[in-house]
Amino acid sequence: MSVPLALLGLLEREPSHGYDLKRDYDTYFGGGKSLPFGQVYSTLARLARDGKIAAGQSEPGDGPDRKRYAITPVGRSEVERWLAEPVAAEPYLQTVLFTKVVLALMLGRDAAGYLDAQRATHLRRMRELSEVKRGGALIDTLLADHALFRLEADLRWIDVTQARLGALAETVRER
Repeated sequence: MSVPLALLGLLEREPSHGYDLKRDYDTYFGGGKSLPFGQVYSTLARLARDGKIAAGQSEPGDGPDRKRYAITPVGRSEVERWLAEPVAAEPYLQTVLFTKVVLALMLGRDAAGYLDAQRATHLRRMRELSEVKRGGALIDTLLADHALFRLEADLRWIDVTQARLGALAETVRER
């Protein structure tokens, strides 16, 4: 996730204070992982330095003075380019799952046991995500669906790899 671009997009919607940007980011994009305040303000400082946002005058409030940030034409152009660009598929054919299986086989360890443990972990996470879908708002449901589909793909890969484990063991031991 590109935090700077997400914040720019939120600012294109309307000028906002850092606190409001953090709240909106966490609501729409956090997926259970809140954005630290320090990261929000350091990102806003970099965006201002790069001319992508402008910080207004400090406004008095109930706490420390607050600045309202607004997107500039440079920032708006960057959001426009980013939104128009498709997300690239993973460019490399390597994953942590595959690396662990191959190393387990090379080292004479229990690759099948690792795959079983990984399957159990994925199934546990899928149950958690299914609970999120049952009680969640549309945003939470769509994020949970995305994660569930990725986990389902991993489970299919685990099944295929488990079925080919003997052949893979021979292949990695030959080298």
